Amino acid sequence: MLSPSSDLSQVRRLEELAFAGWPALETRDVAGWRLRFSGGYTKRANSINALERKAQTDLKTVEGLESAYRELGQLPAWRLSPLAPAAIAEVLAARGYRAIERSLVQVCPLRAFTPAPEVRIHAQPTESWIEAFSAHSPVRPEHRAAMRRMLAAIAAPVGFAFVEEAGQPMAMAIGAVNGDHMGLFDVLVMPQARRRGLARKVTESLYAWAWDHGARFAYLQVVATNAAAMPLYEAQGFRTVYDYEYIVPPT
Repeated sequence: MLSPSSDLSQVRRLEELAFAGWPALETRDVAGWRLRFSGGYTKRANSINALERKAQTDLKTVEGLESAYRELGQLPAWRLSPLAPAAIAEVLAARGYRAIERSLVQVCPLRAFTPAPEVRIHAQPTESWIEAFSAHSPVRPEHRAAMRRMLAAIAAPVGFAFVEEAGQPMAMAIGAVNGDHMGLFDVLVMPQARRRGLARKVTESLYAWAWDHGARFAYLQVVATNAAAMPLYEAQGFRTVYDYEYIVPPT
């Protein structure tokens, strides 16, 4: 779905920003599609993504794209944004594929947000940040090496926001600046620290940090069923530009 106020050029730019903000360990561009591989860590970094409406959708191409994942022991996941040709949905539906998740891509104009003093922003993830992220994201043990490599691959400037109390993690998030946009990723508030406004504090501290690094807009990708996060993002000025779905084969 594309909002009435947006166009495909805006979608294309946001897609490229998000690819860079959450980098896969390997990418291949084939027949108008971008294949992303990261050892199975996150759907976003292990999915088939359209680069243009003219991407090929014939059965031979589809099977060839999927074979790259099957050879690695992974089920192929198609991430269908408004850039995907309409025919691909029909091809996948005919093969019994199903949608498993819908997400919204939202954008807001930044302003001079006020950072919270308890939020620390590091240029690289500390070991405490890594441990908290691995435990609360959560990251499976077999994916932690890939996770570390992906975080290290995010192009600077990148900010790893963290709130700790008495040595215990409370909240965290990632901000990645690319030109005049900042991508917001993985906002986490630990169970014992919820309902204290920490999600607002870590996100707005990252907006302030990003503003100082030249960003004038922020974007994020949020699961459409995440009712807890939507009111905060709406209050901060985020509006949906488009959505996308993950489509996977039957198991």
